[in-house]
Amino acid sequence: MKPIPVAFHIGPLEVHTYGIGLAITFWFAYRYFDRRLKKAGYPTQWLTGVFLWVVVTSIVGARALHVLANLSMYRAHPGEVLQVWHGGLSSFGGLLFGVPTGVLLARRRCPQLRTIRALDLVAPVLVAAWGIGRLLGPQLMVNGGGDPGHPTSAWYGVYYAGDHPNLKVLPIPVFQAIDSFIIFGILLLIERHYAKRPTGFVLAATMTLWGAERFLEERFWLGQIGHLGSVLVQVAGLALFGVGVVVLVILWRRQVNQSDASPDEPAEDPDAVSPTTSEVPTVSTSD
Repeated sequence: MKPIPVAFHIGPLEVHTYGIGLAITFWFAYRYFDRRLKKAGYPTQWLTGVFLWVVVTSIVGARALHVLANLSMYRAHPGEVLQVWHGGLSSFGGLLFGVPTGVLLARRRCPQLRTIRALDLVAPVLVAAWGIGRLLGPQLMVNGGGDPGHPTSAWYGVYYAGDHPNLKVLPIPVFQAIDSFIIFGILLLIERHYAKRPTGFVLAATMTLWGAERFLEERFWLGQIGHLGSVLVQVAGLALFGVGVVVLVILWRRQVNQSDASPDEPAEDPDAVSPTTSEVPTVSTSD
């Protein structure tokens, strides 16, 4: 199963479709985050330069962590370390490098945008982009699937082109995309119906839901016993889930305490999204 070619040629130039998938994903993230910033009342002229640095550092981090998690393989084939067009980007590595880069540069270039508020605004963007990236990367543009799951005889199993074209496996990239879009929908519901939420609530909810998703997927669909990369993903997913739950509880209790202390004046976060504001991920073609 290879619905889209892994590479094609334009004259002597070889074009890898995985790169096209990444470019589309990053473009969507940029446009959607730009839209969310404008709706929240923040300037966006600083975003392009910052976003380019985020793209570069996230790809470097994603590849670096993937290589470290599969070091024995890359020691035997060092020439493949830089061949990102074959797949092999760690989501946690991308976050580990890209998010701090974005936070530091945004603080310099848009000081009125508080860090926690920026993370609240970007969290749904990252989840939506992750879902799109799973479809446009491993599923369609890396031999039909760079991250095939466990073998299965179920009707929804698929045959991927690659090393084992006759092996029917779980279509994990599709499952991951569906999970991510569900989480994205939950985050939009929180923004729409919990307008007086404390700042950081959307971020904490994202950490909780996405951390649980990554752990469960790796544990039951992708995990390889004794494989360092699989273990690291499960640990990182659990850690993200645990931190998210703790932050949600702290924020909720703090808001309850504030409401009890001032019963006539309900606590309201000055950065809260207006209940009439709809942040549906449509993408405009002009600023």
